[in-house]
Amino acid sequence: MDYIDYYNTLEITKTATEAEIKKAYRKLARKYHPDLNPNDKEAEKKFKEINEANEVLSNPENRKKYDKYGKDWKHADEFEKAGYDPNQQQQQYSRQQSGQDFSGFGGDFSGSDFSDFFNSMYGSGRSRSQSKYRGQDFNAELQLDLASAYTTHKQNLTINGKNIRITIPAGVENGQVIKIPGHGGAGVNGGPNGDLYITFQISNNSDFKRDGNNLYSNVDLDLYTAILGGEISVKTFDGKVKIKVPAETQTGTKVKLKGKGFPVYKKDNQFGDLYVTYNLKIPTKLSEKEKELFAELAKLRNHGQ
Repeated sequence: MDYIDYYNTLEITKTATEAEIKKAYRKLARKYHPDLNPNDKEAEKKFKEINEANEVLSNPENRKKYDKYGKDWKHADEFEKAGYDPNQQQQQYSRQQSGQDFSGFGGDFSGSDFSDFFNSMYGSGRSRSQSKYRGQDFNAELQLDLASAYTTHKQNLTINGKNIRITIPAGVENGQVIKIPGHGGAGVNGGPNGDLYITFQISNNSDFKRDGNNLYSNVDLDLYTAILGGEISVKTFDGKVKIKVPAETQTGTKVKLKGKGFPVYKKDNQFGDLYVTYNLKIPTKLSEKEKELFAELAKLRNHGQ
């Protein structure tokens, strides 16, 4: 396995903060995303490299291991238990090449002893460690619009070069993380695969405001219906419904439409509520006759008081 400079892949320095890593990943992921670069093999390859780099550097613990052990970072725990220091090992290895012994390497090692230790830790062409290691966990972001989050549906994803099909339950929230077991990195020497963690980024370009399972909207109400009452058609997320408006309804009045909100995550046939706020619309471009009638109404109102 060749060493890959993940910092260079994301075009950042080794001192980059978590926020800078996230910003760099999003920028490059958008630039090289397969949907924006159809049939572009180079862009597809770059996109995979970007995701691999982000999966390591966005995880503080994995980043720390990578900074210390490079391409062998996945075996950091085993190295630590064995008292292995990559910097010290490199110095000892250099001395081996010049014919020196290794008595200073964490104990009384001869050249052959050290060679056995070196091979057991991360292998050689003749010998590989048979220890089983769990695969790396992967992290990915998935962009959805509010309409997509409203219904249970399936999506195809490309993770680390592999295509998987997942079911996204209705009601998933912005920032929510779900785990797909076994879809992370492959295990080593028969060890279990890692898991895939997906963070949802949900955009809202609808007329509704979402707060948890509830939805909120504003509805214009004409003057005559507000005064006399009547029936109006109101838009909900999955269609229109008719509701009755009481006479003398004031602007700013809020009504609740039970069960017309957003689906409750992983609970079939359960929904939040829709809260509708009325905005009174004053008629414009009145005819002379209408003005006369409103003036007459004003006189009647004042006379009654």
